[in-house]
Amino acid sequence: MMDADRIFDAIRDRSGDTEFYLPLPAGYKLGSAKYVVVLGTVMSGLGKGIFSSSLAKCLQDKGLTVAPIKLEGYLNIDSGTLNPFRHGEVFVLDDGTECDMDLGTYERALDLDLTRLNFTTSGQIYRRVLDRERTGGYLGRDVQMIPHVTGEVKNHVRELAVATQADVVFIEIGGTVGDVENAYYIEAMRQLAFEEGQRGVCFVALTYVMEPSILGEQKSKAAQLGVRRLMECGIQPHIIACRAQNPVTRKVREKIALFSNVPPDRVFSMHDCESVYLIPDLLRGAGYDKAVIEWLSLEAAVDEQVEQQARQAWSGYAARLRDATRQITIGIMGKYTAVRDAYASIIKALEHAGVHLGCKVQLRWVDTSEMTDENAAAALQGVDGIIIPGAFGTRGAEGKIACLKHARTTGLPCLGICYGFQMAVIEFARNVCGMTDANSTEIDSECRYQVINVLPEQKKIEGLGGTMRLGGQDIVIKPGTLASRMFGTRTRMRFRHRYEVDPRYLGRFEAAGLVFSGKSPRAEIMNILELPVDVHPYYVGTQAHPELISRPLRPQPLFLGLVHAALRRAYDEYDEVLVYAAEANSTSAPHTEQVG
Repeated sequence: MMDADRIFDAIRDRSGDTEFYLPLPAGYKLGSAKYVVVLGTVMSGLGKGIFSSSLAKCLQDKGLTVAPIKLEGYLNIDSGTLNPFRHGEVFVLDDGTECDMDLGTYERALDLDLTRLNFTTSGQIYRRVLDRERTGGYLGRDVQMIPHVTGEVKNHVRELAVATQADVVFIEIGGTVGDVENAYYIEAMRQLAFEEGQRGVCFVALTYVMEPSILGEQKSKAAQLGVRRLMECGIQPHIIACRAQNPVTRKVREKIALFSNVPPDRVFSMHDCESVYLIPDLLRGAGYDKAVIEWLSLEAAVDEQVEQQARQAWSGYAARLRDATRQITIGIMGKYTAVRDAYASIIKALEHAGVHLGCKVQLRWVDTSEMTDENAAAALQGVDGIIIPGAFGTRGAEGKIACLKHARTTGLPCLGICYGFQMAVIEFARNVCGMTDANSTEIDSECRYQVINVLPEQKKIEGLGGTMRLGGQDIVIKPGTLASRMFGTRTRMRFRHRYEVDPRYLGRFEAAGLVFSGKSPRAEIMNILELPVDVHPYYVGTQAHPELISRPLRPQPLFLGLVHAALRRAYDEYDEVLVYAAEANSTSAPHTEQVG
């Protein structure tokens, strides 16, 4: 294998006929970082992001610095215009990047705030290549998939390594081996291993072991052929993870090992778990982390004391998850309810809050498209709280307003998120303030009371997405409110919306009892609303997306409040009062105290 010095010698000779094109970020030296590349075979939807983030957490727990990146094959520049029915939720990073939902999986597992460097698409890669070509960056060369497009992929992952100073970069390639749009990503990874030298890259193939009910046994042929397809691309996997409903038998793992040249002790089972947060312990128990450490020669970097503390904290969460005895039901009132991935972060945020409060949160999915004032009560019978999630467009809007009216008038705990926040304002305007024609201009541009509107400064920005308020924004909290108990005087959340509460109506809302307890520090932009706790046990809305920043060991306060209020509604004997971290003047996780 050609070593790093010989490659550098080749690319320094720009006037020669060398075929080596190796753009490197400033400060990067070949071999300075290690890489784990996770690829899928057989079929999509196996959970590469969950697997990769769990394995990355195992290494992070050992004291190593890890940085994940998702390489997507589609030509969209980002995920912002993707339909949730096709691709699940759009996850928004603090810097405003609209990306794949797997980035949320990484943030939650690793407790990291990621950036645009942690995500790229074919659209981004091609745009960078074409921009460079237009400015003469290729010195007159004919620009080709190899080495220029593949070179841009390698440059991007190395930029991430430099920016994060990561010991290990985890690279997840979307889709499966054999997808046309992923071929150049796979080729780039083959080149990466060639350039980084021996033990610089660990390839992990995630495959699928079928277990047809008609046969009653596990069949490995599809897995064998999938891994063989990867080897045809010039990549020899070092570890194989076998997804299956039940633990993969030794016989099947040995057969896969024989056909893939991977030792049997590096062919692992990755079977179904009750929760994704149990997977890190499953991987550790099977020896995945040890196999990666050994292949990348990172034994000297492992900090056993750090690992012990991290595993203890995570095991405590897993134990509380398994041992929870109480149960509540939260209704998700949306229009994408047929696709659970459209609300992936909300589901996880509820789980985080439930575990911390010692309960299991069951979900009831309610499509609001046919919801009215007349049938809302029947549809919500038996739920202990509801969430009105984010959305765009008109479908299901009136149903959400009907649900909010029912929750407000009956004391049902309620959390409105983004679009749900806007619908709460409209419902209050119509049914409390007497503005019967109140609406959002997104729904009805001719309505009399345009209580939700695009603000004038936003209308000046042109282009789809241009008027979107994206990413992390600071929020100033009003003293003496429920929000101040949760956050103190200031907090930060992530946003993805275009419409706002029109400030012309704020006086009427507040006079009627609606409290805007959080707003932007630089403009009259309302970010959090609530009803006083002596009026309603928990009626809160936020223009932000708080689900995006919830973590297993640091549940988001707005979800904690909802789950706690639902517990008190479900269990009459539940007399504990939630003490938030801000209220206790502490950074520790919120807890509960006995009344009296």
